[in-house]
Amino acid sequence: MAGVEHTEPLATRVLGAAGRLATRSLIIAILLVAWETFARSGAVTMFMLPPLSLVLERIWSDALGGDLWLNIGVTLYRAIAGFLIAAVAGVVLGMAMSRSKIMSWFFDPIISVGFPMPKIAFLPVVILWLGVYDISKITIIVIDAIFPVIAATALAVQGVERELIWSARNLGTTDRRLMWDVLLPAALPQILTGLQVALPIALIVCIITEMSMGGYGMGGAMQSASRFADSRGVFAGIVEIAVVGYVLIKAMAILRRRLLIWHQEANEPTTA
Repeated sequence: MAGVEHTEPLATRVLGAAGRLATRSLIIAILLVAWETFARSGAVTMFMLPPLSLVLERIWSDALGGDLWLNIGVTLYRAIAGFLIAAVAGVVLGMAMSRSKIMSWFFDPIISVGFPMPKIAFLPVVILWLGVYDISKITIIVIDAIFPVIAATALAVQGVERELIWSARNLGTTDRRLMWDVLLPAALPQILTGLQVALPIALIVCIITEMSMGGYGMGGAMQSASRFADSRGVFAGIVEIAVVGYVLIKAMAILRRRLLIWHQEANEPTTA
C-alpha cells in the first residue's frame, strides 16, 4: 500500500504534464492548419502569405544545401556567447552591488536609468566603434542582456533571509564561504529567473543586429530574402527563429530544474 501511495502522485503529475503538452501541441497544430488554409483560400496572394507547405519546402531545401545550419550556427554562436558573458558579468556585478555599498552607490543609478532604456539604440555607436563584425554584435547583445541578470541577482541576494546569514556567521563562516555556501544557493532560483529573461533577449537582439548589419545568420538571411522579395525566405526565417527560440527556452527550463533539484519547485508539474 505504501508503494501505491508514492506512485499515484507521480502518475498524476505525469498525466497532467502530458495533458498540458497535448493541449499546447493541438493549439499550435490548429494555428498551422489555419495558416495553410488561409494562404490557399485566395484571400491573400502567395507573395503576401505563402502557404506553410511551401515555407517548409524552402526550409528543407536550405537544410539540404547547408545554408540553414550555417545561419543557425552563426546566430547561436553570437547569441549564446553574448548571453554567457552577460550571465557571468551580471551575476558577479549583482552580487557585488548587494554586498558593497560603494558598488551599489556607483552602479545603482546606472542600472535604474539603463534598465528601461532600449539599449538597441546604442547599435549605431557600437558599429562606429567596433565595425560590423561579430564583436560588435556580441557587444550589443551583452549590453542588452546583462541588465535583467544584474537586477535579479542583486535583488535575490538582498532578499536572502537574515536568519541564514546570522546562523552562518555564528558558525564562523568566512565572507567567501558565506557567498558560495549560503547566499548564492539561496538566491539561485531568482538568479535563474533573470537568466531565463536574458536568454530570449540575447536571441532577439542578435537577430536585430544581423538584420541591421547583414552577413550570415538567421536575421541576415531574412533581410536578404526581403530585399529580393523572396516571401518564402522571409517566412522560413520566421519559422526557424520561432523553433530555435522555443528550443533555447525549453533547454533553459530543463537546466533550471536540474540546478534546483533540491528546491520545492522541482516537484511542481511541468511540460519542460
